[in-house]
Amino acid sequence: MIGYYILAGAIFLVSMYVSNKLKSKFKKYSKVHLQNGMSGKEIAEKMLADNGITDVQVISTPGQLTDHYHPGKKTVNLSEPVYMQRNAAAAAVAAHECGHAVQHARAYSWLKMRSAIVPAVSVASKLSNFVIMAGLVLTFATSMTGLGNTLFLVGIILFAATTVFAFITLPVEFDASKRALAWLENENMLTPQEHDGAKDALKWAARTYVVAALGSLATLLYFISMFLGGRD
Repeated sequence: MIGYYILAGAIFLVSMYVSNKLKSKFKKYSKVHLQNGMSGKEIAEKMLADNGITDVQVISTPGQLTDHYHPGKKTVNLSEPVYMQRNAAAAAVAAHECGHAVQHARAYSWLKMRSAIVPAVSVASKLSNFVIMAGLVLTFATSMTGLGNTLFLVGIILFAATTVFAFITLPVEFDASKRALAWLENENMLTPQEHDGAKDALKWAARTYVVAALGSLATLLYFISMFLGGRD
């Protein structure tokens, strides 16, 4: 138990560090204005057009760091700052989200896999903690040990689905950034300084997914150890 809390605390601190670093990087590169004068929206629309994608719309969505690609609606959703601003950070995010649209158009296997399990993972993420807590309560606070262990195991399986999803997300995100940076470079969209800023920003964004996946795995292993220990 103590070991888990130490691990969880360490992962939390690393997560906070990466999150704060990401925000500072985007703040820094938001000040690196593009010499081509293009906004995030214009960057996105050009990348889509250059990849022969004509059925995806670029739209603005409220908030910050709320950028995402919606494969069902076929929309590249850019947060208001990214949509309107003309800097290295906006270019990086806009191109990255279009990278997902390119993955969709090219039937990228990892994106297809992730999209296929989204409905199941959505349900699992909502139920897992509740089922696990119910199982623990029944196991340790009542005489219904058998039912409690069963619920605990079901909760672990549900949580495992979210962990698998977190790891499937990694190649999807890394590949989208790779496609984005390659396009930005091949089309000479950015100066060397601007490109370095975009690359650095996307690197830190990717690290948030890595930390999240490792944190989920650590929690899953802890639950499994609890379950196996309770059966001894």
